[in-house]
Amino acid sequence: MAKKKWARIIVGLQCKECNATNYQTMLNKTNTGKLELQKYCKKEKKHTKHVSKEKLK
Repeated sequence: MAKKKWARIIVGLQCKECNATNYQTMLNKTNTGKLELQKYCKKEKKHTKHVSKEKLK
C-alpha cells in the first residue's frame, strides 16, 4: 500500500494582539488541532501569543 503524500500543511502564526502574520510552520493535518505559541512580535516589540492561521500556499 502506498503512503499518503503531503501529510503536512503549511500554516501561518498570527499575533493575537495586532493580527500580523509573523511566522510560518508545518503541521500534521491528520491529528493536530490549533497551535498556540508564545513568540516575539516585531510590531509590538514584545512576546505575545500567536495562533495558527489558515493554510498558506
